[in-house]
Amino acid sequence: MPRSTLTAALVAAATACGLLAPPASATSAGSAAPVVTRAALDPALVAGRGATVAFAEQEAENAVTSGTVIGPDRTAYTLPAEASGRKAVRLAPGQHVEFTLPARANAITVRYSIPDAPGGGGITAPLDVTVNGGRRTTMTLTSQYAWLYNQYPFSNDPGAGLLHPDWWITECACVPSATTPPPVIAKPFRPNHFYDEQRLLLGRTYRAGDRVRLTVPAGSKAEWTVIDLLDSELVGPPKIELRAANVLAFGADPTGRRDSARAIDQAIAYAKRKGLKVYLPPGTYQVNRHIIVDDVTITGAGNWYTIVKGREVALPAPAPDGSVHTGVGFYGRPASEGGSRDVHLSDFAIEGDVRERIDTDQVNGIGGAMSDSTIDGLHIRHTKVGMWFDGPMTNLRITNNIIVDQIADAINFHTGVSGSLVSNNFIRNTGDDALAMWSEKSANTGNTIDHNTVQTPVLANGIAVYGGTDNTISGNLVADPIREGSALQVGSRFGAEPFAGRLDITGNTTVRSGTYELNWNIGLGALWFYALERDISADIRVTGNDFLDNTYNAIMLVSEWSVKDLYAIDGVHFKDIRVDGTGTSVVSARVKGSATFENVDARNVGAVGVNNCGSFGFPATGSEFSLTDRGGNDGGWLAPWLLPNTITCDDRPPVVPPPAPSPW
Repeated sequence: MPRSTLTAALVAAATACGLLAPPASATSAGSAAPVVTRAALDPALVAGRGATVAFAEQEAENAVTSGTVIGPDRTAYTLPAEASGRKAVRLAPGQHVEFTLPARANAITVRYSIPDAPGGGGITAPLDVTVNGGRRTTMTLTSQYAWLYNQYPFSNDPGAGLLHPDWWITECACVPSATTPPPVIAKPFRPNHFYDEQRLLLGRTYRAGDRVRLTVPAGSKAEWTVIDLLDSELVGPPKIELRAANVLAFGADPTGRRDSARAIDQAIAYAKRKGLKVYLPPGTYQVNRHIIVDDVTITGAGNWYTIVKGREVALPAPAPDGSVHTGVGFYGRPASEGGSRDVHLSDFAIEGDVRERIDTDQVNGIGGAMSDSTIDGLHIRHTKVGMWFDGPMTNLRITNNIIVDQIADAINFHTGVSGSLVSNNFIRNTGDDALAMWSEKSANTGNTIDHNTVQTPVLANGIAVYGGTDNTISGNLVADPIREGSALQVGSRFGAEPFAGRLDITGNTTVRSGTYELNWNIGLGALWFYALERDISADIRVTGNDFLDNTYNAIMLVSEWSVKDLYAIDGVHFKDIRVDGTGTSVVSARVKGSATFENVDARNVGAVGVNNCGSFGFPATGSEFSLTDRGGNDGGWLAPWLLPNTITCDDRPPVVPPPAPSPW
């Protein structure tokens, strides 16, 4: 396709998908009181859930702007759908959005999107920052780490044909390679992963009430700039470690011009001999490969000040594990070699250079196996997966980290991880499951994912548990999954070991979840149980959770059509649940099995309280899935005529958008 034609196609596609079309009016110029939110909600609605963070979130649609509010929209492949709260502000050159600081701050994070290059690969464009009309600082925005297209594992080329013409696709309701005449698939096909974010130290501390204005310069080559939100923060001074192996003494370059990997290796070796920490002072350190860590403590001056940044490097030949690239990362030794122990990483940032998804590549921020270890206070972006651990390994604590803008997951416990904790981490804009426990070949056992915040996973789930024994998901806040996933998934899939013992899903809040499953052409649940490869029959307790503003269902229990008569979901117990708003149902069952419900209160239900298809046998005795009412289920959603197994099968009822959540 000629470049000019492809440019026109990109603009046309963006307009058709709601990327450019402004469906709402802009907020007029003037001053406005700051509106601080959490996951684009009043913080009171999610109190006690999610991570405690140092920054204040302000959505652009609540700020003052000369631009245009886009959204709300939950349709995949649109800019509003991938925005926090499903709204954002579009700026043309010369336009601005202005935020009023809610508290003292000396640093900001801007989440934004700008167009791709016509042939893919991204562009750069300026964004001017002023406070109270004072000195201007110019941020250089980039779309080089955004804009993916096509089918999994995606392409950077907007003009590419189907990656898998032998797959069934929704757009033609067909298998293109098996269809005569073959369908015409519009290009660019399925654009997604639009957003990125940048941080900026403002150089001084500003007061509450001061005004931060973001302006697109009149000469910007970006036809539009979308601002999703601004996080503002008061960052403390750099941390200094005097009794440590300072990497500068071993030749590390804090300007980032020379590669510092060898110097860091030497500092690690020296620190291990002398029983010292390794210290990374303020600066940017170029590292283009893995730093192998074992029995060592590495600390920086704070993740705003110490940045370990690298390029993705093509390997001369594929590695034994299938990698064709390497890049910046801190890796424990492989579990097959005994793994690493007593690794402690804290207070620095890792910035990768990953722009495409190659599943065999080891280009993660943190990797390998690390037992009896801690990871605290890191900021990780632009890697494939923020942290991917291949066990067996035990007793790892991951706390207080920020992981954003990943091509795939944020954190994945893969194979035999036990007794480990993921707590108080903030995650935004992952390209796959944000937090996952994947018990492939060996069960993950006795792990806890607690009080984390997950926002806008572009594909798949906020938190996913694939098999395992005696694990806990508690106190998390998950908002705005985009497509083919849920806020929370319990899945028998991907070769996972069976669920055993007890799984507790306790005290979590989901917001604007329950997405559209592209391949099934149905809406999912904010909480999704999926028996694809075996029964799910452990003791599963779902207690004290809030499911807010569900796009489709709040809770879904399902088996794949091809195995609908083979697998069941039994022994799930729901208690003390609040459901505030569903586009369709409170519970959708597309599987055989059973569940109990106690003190499950629901309001603003879009269609019917229970969509009960069972395993689609439709026997005269009722559905193959039965519900037990243990009392206290308010709101009329679990009416007596639905019990125990009345068939009410309508997978695609009209969707009724729920009202915004409100205090219960």
